[in-house]
Amino acid sequence: MDIKFYETARKRCPITDFIDSQDKRDQAVILAVLNSIKENGFNAKGCQFRQLEGKLWEIKIKSPSGGYRLLYITINTDLLLILHAFKKKTQKAPKKELDIARKRLKEIL
Repeated sequence: MDIKFYETARKRCPITDFIDSQDKRDQAVILAVLNSIKENGFNAKGCQFRQLEGKLWEIKIKSPSGGYRLLYITINTDLLLILHAFKKKTQKAPKKELDIARKRLKEIL
């Protein structure tokens, strides 16, 4: 499975910026999960997939310092587009984080 990250009109990638801003151990966990998804698709180890609404899904990742969420859509059976990433602090996905992913989804569709 191929994984792509959302890019702004100016070719900035907020997802890689977010991953790079985390501590090294958490970066390693996130990157290991993304590699597992590339190799094993939705049978990847170290994460859970869950539908949030419509075409918007999340990848749940646990790390030494807490949990992370990567919000994504599938473009086709072989392409996953990650729209937004954030550190989990509450039980439910915060409205602000969902709104960012929804806005990016509208830009793409």
